[in-house]
Amino acid sequence: MTFRYETQIPTRYRDLDPMGHVNNAVYASYCEQARMDYFDDVFEMDLDALNMVLAHLELDYERPITQGQSVTVRVRVAEVGGSSFIMASEVLADGEVAATCETTQVVLGEDGTPTRVPEAWRERVREFEAEIVEDR
Repeated sequence: MTFRYETQIPTRYRDLDPMGHVNNAVYASYCEQARMDYFDDVFEMDLDALNMVLAHLELDYERPITQGQSVTVRVRVAEVGGSSFIMASEVLADGEVAATCETTQVVLGEDGTPTRVPEAWRERVREFEAEIVEDR
């Protein structure tokens, strides 16, 4: 899978467990921050305008991240559906994959119910992601 977007995530002392590893729950926070950076940079939209919820999160751990390592998260929209889209992420520590993540975001209408992914979002993803699978 090709990733065209990546962002640096600073590790904080509070991210660490007593063994000096980044706590497992923090990986999800790193992926969340990377998704927000993606929306901000790729969609070029104020985050308040992104009316959606996280419906699914799957996280696979490959190896620990320890204090002092550089953390980068790669993100891509892997699939666009009717009212949702799937994003894939890789969390890297010093350039090596430490975890992979897949999330499903559901777009909500003004009434709080699922609604079609806006055409402007679809177009922006098509422009940015070269290998997108759309409209499953």
